[in-house]
Amino acid sequence: MNETPSPVPARLSERELHALDAHWRAANYLAAGQIYLLANPLLREPLRPEHIKPRLLGHWGTSPGLNLVHTHLNRAIAARDLDAICVWGPGHGGPAVLAGSWLDGSYTDTYPGVTRDAEGMAKLFRQFSFPGGVPSHVAPETPGSIHEGGELGYALSHAYGAALDNPGLLVACVIGDGEAETGPLAASWHGNKFLDPVHDGAVLPILHLNGYKIANPTVLARIPEPELDSLLRGLGHLPLYVSGDDPLTVHRELAETMDLALDRIAALQDEARTGGSTRRPHWPLIVLRTPKGWTGPAEVDGVPVEGTWRAHQVPLDQVRSNPAHLAQLEAWLRSYRPEELFDELGRPTAEVLACVPEGGRRLGANRHANGGLLLRELPLPPLETYAVPVDKPGRTLHEPTRVLGDLLADLMAATAERRDFRLVGPDETASNRLQAVYGVTGKAWQADTLPVDEHLARDGRVMEILSEHTCQGWLEGYLLTGRHGLFSCYEAFVHLVDSMVNQHIKWLRTTRALPWRAPIASLNYLLTSHVWRQDHNGFSHQDPGFVDHVLNKSPEAVRVYFPPDANTLLATADHVLRSRDYVNVVVAGKQPCFDWLGLDEARAHCARGAGIWEWAGTEDGVREPDVVLACAGDVPTQEVLAAAGLLRRHLPELAVRVVNVVDLARLMPAEEHPHGMPDAEFDALFTRERPVVFAYHGYPWLIHRLAYRRAVHPNLHVRGYKESGTTTTPFDMVVRNDLDRYRLVMDVIDRVPGLAVRAAGLRQEMADRRTRHDAWIREHGTDLPEVADWSWQD
Repeated sequence: MNETPSPVPARLSERELHALDAHWRAANYLAAGQIYLLANPLLREPLRPEHIKPRLLGHWGTSPGLNLVHTHLNRAIAARDLDAICVWGPGHGGPAVLAGSWLDGSYTDTYPGVTRDAEGMAKLFRQFSFPGGVPSHVAPETPGSIHEGGELGYALSHAYGAALDNPGLLVACVIGDGEAETGPLAASWHGNKFLDPVHDGAVLPILHLNGYKIANPTVLARIPEPELDSLLRGLGHLPLYVSGDDPLTVHRELAETMDLALDRIAALQDEARTGGSTRRPHWPLIVLRTPKGWTGPAEVDGVPVEGTWRAHQVPLDQVRSNPAHLAQLEAWLRSYRPEELFDELGRPTAEVLACVPEGGRRLGANRHANGGLLLRELPLPPLETYAVPVDKPGRTLHEPTRVLGDLLADLMAATAERRDFRLVGPDETASNRLQAVYGVTGKAWQADTLPVDEHLARDGRVMEILSEHTCQGWLEGYLLTGRHGLFSCYEAFVHLVDSMVNQHIKWLRTTRALPWRAPIASLNYLLTSHVWRQDHNGFSHQDPGFVDHVLNKSPEAVRVYFPPDANTLLATADHVLRSRDYVNVVVAGKQPCFDWLGLDEARAHCARGAGIWEWAGTEDGVREPDVVLACAGDVPTQEVLAAAGLLRRHLPELAVRVVNVVDLARLMPAEEHPHGMPDAEFDALFTRERPVVFAYHGYPWLIHRLAYRRAVHPNLHVRGYKESGTTTTPFDMVVRNDLDRYRLVMDVIDRVPGLAVRAAGLRQEMADRRTRHDAWIREHGTDLPEVADWSWQD
């Protein structure tokens, strides 16, 4: 372990010390004012009930600590000319971060109506947690933010994602001690084993221990400090400690400690970049202990508040109705001596701003926190290089994700110099057939290596860690700071990031209404190793429900695609990697899959999102079809085409239409989703009243939910996954869930008027084949030859 650096004398002059304290007091005043004040922002008159907001919302407890960090980061940035951003883990402390950006002028730059004077201060206070205003958490509306404060656990992984391939950037990350108890945060400590000191920036974690969550003490604040120190050192960090409740003493100690940490970071980077060191750095970490709700009311109604859980939100909650509370609030606000901090026009004084950086160095104005400003187009190669030839549909097979892997390898090569594309996933890149990328770049790794290891590289741009949360956080931080990426994951286990993707979708939806936020690259998921080909791993690996979760979210920000073969996957990938401000979910198989469409056909089909495969049906073009066989997903497509082939052979007089759906949102009404079809277009494709048998990749009720307002819905019958899984053969998976070709033929017979009697013999044959299948697999352990050897025949 690298040794602890020796302390150095404090470098602050008395003037600097008091300037830091003035800035901190001003920020604390502004934070408290946002929670309470509707008018009289500078207390130029005695405080009255009508000056107080009718609903008191916000979080005071963490705000003084966040303000302290903001103040000292300002000093360090200005003194060292640092390019730095901060990820505010306790993002519910929104009033603190808003206060800092108002003081440095970046808030006024972003929102010119909120001027940096008394009038602007009044607007800042009024808008906070107020109808038509801004949220109480750090949010997209907050200048300088890349991290939504609504949910805890993701700050540190976001910070590491922001630092990747940003060698000149410092990412400070405040971690609340409540957040430090979450599972995602616990895994994200390991980001330091993936950070390359040559090509990446630095992350400075600041663990803020104020002792309490909403109503309970926090674990890391209550364990003995030697135990905490052992934990942090065991995680590969060099902890530095600051604690106290005397402001001037804490200012001196924090300034000294931050200088120690930044000197350490600079030395480690220089050691690697110019000295050629390949040892894994042990990056510094600051542990900051200050009281919760510091400088707020010590007691309220005889009960301790400062330094306890009671300071978490609003310490004085009856200010309008209780004169004693009103008087205590006024005394609290005046304790910051606002008359010293703001001039007669309400502008921050020179002392308050003495240590604040200027221009793009301000935390609220750094371009990395508005990453779309830095985004460049990806140099995507032409798809013709990778497309598989398709002379006739359904005769040849390829592994779609392996074909995509060749494209991704060339994309990695094309971005080798600019380093703005990464592939992330939980230990599954090769399993998902994307290993061609290893011919260009390795897997990022800074820990020890052994001779048996493969494809590990200190400068690798493939990120693998067996934590979906950390993968998600890394990629979000990477995208939000202006780069591109792809998240490859087993379909069943991407559910682990359900809550994280919620937050990102909400972020994207909000930024669409903020003209100052430049669009960022989309968050792209490739879900493979999917439900229908997890026959070998079994029930635990079989869950296609992530798309249901995503399609519940803001329609302007979410897209779901089911490319049925290799060429449609190429066309889909090309589209999503070029897109902006979406969450794109692409579900595609890694097992050998029939090739249905040539590249030009695939492009046209993907552009339509849904279309008729005329070559697969038996329509005569004169009358409406007797039945529509629809499909979405690679395995459902194969089963529908196999069913269409059986119907063609046994019921040649039946007019069958085959419709394949790539873009699931096409099923929605146009007024509900930007990709939705108008009724006339939908009716032309699916008819208004003919039976529709729809074979769908996931849970069948999603299709019903998307199409419930369509005229044909009473005649829509959906087959899909219905939680019947086990370790079995591939075809048995579809039989167990009634998605197989024989069941689909039976569905057609059951639903087309007049067929039930006329085709009773064929229906019985189909049922018998299902029975024969069950007996066969139990004896042989493989699928029926007629299934295993099937291919499309014209």
